[in-house]
Amino acid sequence: MNPLQNPISDPHTIDPELLNKLVHDALVWSSLHGLVVGDKNSHRSGSVPGVGMVHAPIALLPNSFPESHWKQACELAPIFNELVDSVSLDGKFLQDTLSRTKKVDAFTSRLLDIHSKMLQIGKKEDIRLGLHRSDYMLDEKTNLLLQIELNTISCSFSGLGCLVSELHRSLLSHYKKTLGLDSHKIPVNASATKFAEALAKAWTEYRNPSAVVMVVVQAGERNMYDQHWLTQTLKEKYNVTSIRKTLAEIDALGKILSGGTLVVDGETVAVVYFRAGYAPTDYPSESEWKARRLIEESSAVKCPSISYHLTGTKKVQQELAKPNVLERFLENKDDIAKLRECFAGLWSLDDSDAVEDAIRQPGAYVMKPQREGGGNNIYGDDVKETLLRLQRDGSEEEAAYILMQRIFPTVFPTILVRDGIAYKEHAISELGIFSAYLRNKETVISNEQCGYLMRTKVSSSNEGGVAAGFAVLDSLYLT
Repeated sequence: MNPLQNPISDPHTIDPELLNKLVHDALVWSSLHGLVVGDKNSHRSGSVPGVGMVHAPIALLPNSFPESHWKQACELAPIFNELVDSVSLDGKFLQDTLSRTKKVDAFTSRLLDIHSKMLQIGKKEDIRLGLHRSDYMLDEKTNLLLQIELNTISCSFSGLGCLVSELHRSLLSHYKKTLGLDSHKIPVNASATKFAEALAKAWTEYRNPSAVVMVVVQAGERNMYDQHWLTQTLKEKYNVTSIRKTLAEIDALGKILSGGTLVVDGETVAVVYFRAGYAPTDYPSESEWKARRLIEESSAVKCPSISYHLTGTKKVQQELAKPNVLERFLENKDDIAKLRECFAGLWSLDDSDAVEDAIRQPGAYVMKPQREGGGNNIYGDDVKETLLRLQRDGSEEEAAYILMQRIFPTVFPTILVRDGIAYKEHAISELGIFSAYLRNKETVISNEQCGYLMRTKVSSSNEGGVAAGFAVLDSLYLT
């Protein structure tokens, strides 16, 4: 079919001269279209926009993926949205599920304290906005699409992910003759537009035209352009103003007026969009916790609320995978069956059979703590050693972890481009499906799939966070 051996199945066979042209064009395109991140070698790159930018790490060509599994992942998105909303309303379920984790995990404990306080004061979130990303891998042995996790806070790369799809489409159509690939097989990816639309709709529901959307950010955020894509779209398409504040700034500049209105630095805040606050390092002092509590107590729409945030924890994911638990939260039997089909094996560490098996064959499992962001999971022999240490110590620390079946996706040849240099690598990939859910009391205003993020990482690397430096942004070529 192709003049080449099929560059998607083996891009390593691409002629060196053609490869150089492709890389050059990809770098020019990325620079002109804002497919960029802050350069870690420039100390101002995380604080001053336009200073010290470098192209985002990317795969040179899209990654082939079965269309049937792609459609399955898209169909699951609105069901998972509904599940998150339903679980978030059951405060007792969240508190009970995380009660043992609370004793050994200080970070989860603090989040639960805020949640508990909101339950005590009877705080109701009438307008609920969720911007989620459900991550999957395609298991090679079983050919099943299995969920790795569901992210309910700070889902990154909706801004840059759609640009990679556009870049790949541009390369495939420009080099159609030599590559022999069809650019239409890359699915349209409108993640930035869709997320901005959901934020704008939530802002509209708040019914205060002079209010702003506040993006909660980390200080020195080198992935700021991914965020700016959303806020720029908000401004240009919906005429909604946004402000960017760290938790420390919110503590210093924020207050709640009588009636619950949140005012930060003189601006009334309609929607709080968290792109920080998901990791213990985001709370270096008490002032960050005070800011988080202030936001929760206010009448602003939170994305996510504390209950949506807790619903995304690994422990809750593991609890939801137990028999008969989904039935508590969803009524539609077909929907429940579809979710179950994508659940990987999940166990708590008080399941002695699972623990014994993981000690026997640690390579078949991953140990996960209650953390977001890359770099936290335990793999291989470290699983065995950690489990044996926990048994030896007899501590309650085991409640901080869950065990998960390790998924083994197909390893494929790819070309990764980082810092302007192309690397021929063997890699695996992970598909993230973005989705948005917005409701006001009983009315569901939107519940939809919002595009995707493909992340490809060198197969010898265990962690999949692009910002953590192990992976690159990629797109799909449907087969």
